[in-house]
Amino acid sequence: MPSRQPARCRRYKDVSRVSGKGLPTSVKFHFDCVFYYVSDLERSIRFYRDVVGLKLASRDIVARFDIDGVLFEAVPAHDESVQRHAGNARLCLRVDNVEGALKELQAKGVHTGKAQSKGNGKLGSFEDPDGNEICLWEYLSGK
Repeated sequence: MPSRQPARCRRYKDVSRVSGKGLPTSVKFHFDCVFYYVSDLERSIRFYRDVVGLKLASRDIVARFDIDGVLFEAVPAHDESVQRHAGNARLCLRVDNVEGALKELQAKGVHTGKAQSKGNGKLGSFEDPDGNEICLWEYLSGK
């Protein structure tokens, strides 16, 4: 059965395919940040700064961490319904040695997953105090 959505409501990729070009826009988009909702801002600051080792760039109603010039924010969630939604976004940090990074986190009391080979790299993961997944990625040289 064909879609009943008008063209203006279709997904961007569908509209682009129909028109043969990207959607025209006068808006220029700029990257701002990646963020996770957290239940306790102070606890999250301690975790990301003291355990993970991220640089706290600023703090007001949110905490901002600088990761190689990209802002990662811990944003207090006053409504529990916005936390821990099943989605596909993850904070992924590149490391030189996934297994070494996981061992260091474990030594700090963080429960981690095991390193997994993924073709051109290795992947590891752990969670922040609110259950937000953080991935670690190691590129394998020569691949």
